[in-house]
Amino acid sequence: MAWTAISTRNETIPIVRGGWLDALRFIVAGLIILHHFQMSAPIPLAESVHPVFERGGFLLTNFFLIDSGYVLMRVYGASVAGGRMSPGDFFAKRFLRVWPAHIIMGLSLVLLVVGGSALGVGPRAPEWFAWDQLPAQLGLVQAFGVHGGYGWNAPSWSISALIGCYLAFPWMLKGLVRLGPWSVLALGVGLYLLANQLTWTLLGYPVYQMPMGFGFFRALPLFFLGMALAWFAQKVWIAPRLAAWAGLGAALLLAFVQYFDKHALVSLLCISTIILAAGATPTPRPSKWVEKAAQVSFSMFITNEVVRIAWFGVVNVAVAKFALPSAVQWTLWAAGVVAAFVFAWAFHVVIDTPIQTRIRAWLKRGQRRPAQALQPVVSLEG
Repeated sequence: MAWTAISTRNETIPIVRGGWLDALRFIVAGLIILHHFQMSAPIPLAESVHPVFERGGFLLTNFFLIDSGYVLMRVYGASVAGGRMSPGDFFAKRFLRVWPAHIIMGLSLVLLVVGGSALGVGPRAPEWFAWDQLPAQLGLVQAFGVHGGYGWNAPSWSISALIGCYLAFPWMLKGLVRLGPWSVLALGVGLYLLANQLTWTLLGYPVYQMPMGFGFFRALPLFFLGMALAWFAQKVWIAPRLAAWAGLGAALLLAFVQYFDKHALVSLLCISTIILAAGATPTPRPSKWVEKAAQVSFSMFITNEVVRIAWFGVVNVAVAKFALPSAVQWTLWAAGVVAAFVFAWAFHVVIDTPIQTRIRAWLKRGQRRPAQALQPVVSLEG
């Protein structure tokens, strides 16, 4: 393919709602549900089907963190870099996007555990619901070395880690905008490889195996890599056909190497290529269905563990009491997966969307007040 397939002279493709990136968000959220639920199957899917179901957590978390950096960079990068959105406003907007849903699900899980215990059906593994672990998790500080965060809604460690990334975003952005696209891409890749080598040298394991209690140090290099990919995507035009073939090839390679082993760095390269290709592939007809599915993806992520605990808390009691056959157990397992999707949609529509609508209105009023205070001066000058 001609060198003109990659160019800094052509205008890059803007991202749109209802496009390939939205589709990826929903797919990844759905796979996260399947990964979390596979361990509750009558025979865990990692044992009965393929070990990739166990490794899925590593792959999907990396995807989630890189994609977060990529999307936030493309959506908010220009506003924050240009001073139209302050670092404080950016952090408030992002924190208030994730914390209300998180605290609702955390407190719901507390009520579920307390209520079930009062009825004599407490959790089968009470060590996963130790009370000293809860405060850090509810406060979303469990990924910064603060005691707590294991058990309960444990996957929220990645949300905690992203809180730190939100704080760092404006300051990392200041450095990125001073560099060219190829330098930024090299920097993003190089810093991740450096972080990986440091953890191997100092701790004896790769950066993606950082414990949840220090998840911020795992998340930040991946989030920064996503930002670097976004900066590159905004400055370098990639021919749509090349992007489409690169994305498809990376997806096939990712699936192929997972058949044999984790292959962490190859998998990371594939994930980065898929995200970069999705952002560079035009969407002639954005889909409202895909847009809505992507909007539900956060609710899918934040609610699925609570649904799993509640659903299989009941199912496990029924299996033990009535000696349910294997076919019925598998049917109940599949119904639980469906229930996770349905509950996430209901939570998004009934709870999360109304809360976020009020928060957005409140934030807009807060941003409007300084402008209103300056309005007489502006009108006199005009």
